[in-house]
Amino acid sequence: MSENIENQNNSSDEIDIKEVIIKLKGWLLYLKSKWIILTLMGFIGCVIGFGYAYMQKPIYTATLTFALEDEKNGSGGLGGALGLASSFGLDLGTSAGGAFSGANLIELMKSRRLVEQSLLNPVIVEEKQISLAEMYIQNNGWRKKWEVNPDVNRQLQFLPTTGRDQFTLEQDSVLGMIFSNLIANNLNVSQKDKKISIITIDVQSQNQLFSKFFAEILAKEVSDFYIETKSKKAKLNLAILEKQADSIRVELNNAITGVAIANDNTYNLNPAFNVQRTPTARRQVDVQANTAILTELVKNLELARVTVRKETPLIQIIDRPILPLLKESVSKRKSTLAGGVLAGFITLVVLIGSSWWKKQTTEI
Repeated sequence: MSENIENQNNSSDEIDIKEVIIKLKGWLLYLKSKWIILTLMGFIGCVIGFGYAYMQKPIYTATLTFALEDEKNGSGGLGGALGLASSFGLDLGTSAGGAFSGANLIELMKSRRLVEQSLLNPVIVEEKQISLAEMYIQNNGWRKKWEVNPDVNRQLQFLPTTGRDQFTLEQDSVLGMIFSNLIANNLNVSQKDKKISIITIDVQSQNQLFSKFFAEILAKEVSDFYIETKSKKAKLNLAILEKQADSIRVELNNAITGVAIANDNTYNLNPAFNVQRTPTARRQVDVQANTAILTELVKNLELARVTVRKETPLIQIIDRPILPLLKESVSKRKSTLAGGVLAGFITLVVLIGSSWWKKQTTEI
């Protein structure tokens, strides 16, 4: 009994396999009859793939690396001196904290303020001065798109001589669009290793001059902003100390002059009239007090000057982009092959699907 059941199962398996083979042969014969359509569509796909690769402009990548000064290093004996000064209630403006370290600085470089400041910088292209924003608009052909858009003035320009505060609402809107596109498609700022304070700026565009100029100018804008912000407090304290030192120095000179005048007035004074020596004594006290104050101010002034020197410069460029830049383009051979294969596969699926659907409808 069991042997009969096994024989039936084996025979049914053989029938199923034969049916599958027969169906496959049928499909192969059907596709073979459609070889002209498959070949034609594959050829069209190859042409489309080649045309796509031919129309695509190459992408140029400008890479700039710079080193960020480490706040934890380089303090040494200066840190002790600054700590001693602060213990007496004197703030010499040591640092801006960790606002410019690691990921914070990377996000700062992507901020709209610094990117827009970089875009408004003038550059020389073909012996003409032009802003980077205007260069970006020309490279991407935005004015041709504005011709069919009545909401945008196609004569809108970003001249290097125009101040940021003189921009119209329309110019602000276009500049914001450029910023968004740059952040999304063209600008990449990264720190490869958190243990190493080296940051890399990559700018990709279809114009190698724009990539190079924007990477260098963005690094300069960030460096200037970084230096100005971190050293602002130290420079402010230095200016206050210099003003106080100059004021005390004037008072000390006046006190010394006053002592000399008082001595002249009491020359060969009768010992019975010692009360007239009081102005001289007062002036001498003023001289001693102002001398002590000026001595401390001079010490603190030198510490403040050292602090300012410590805070600047803060960014050191390591590698700059050098022309010609690295070029990435779509391979015509790969694009042609991919277009032919994709078109052939789609045609194959469509033919099989349409044949199957016809069979289903005829059976119904």
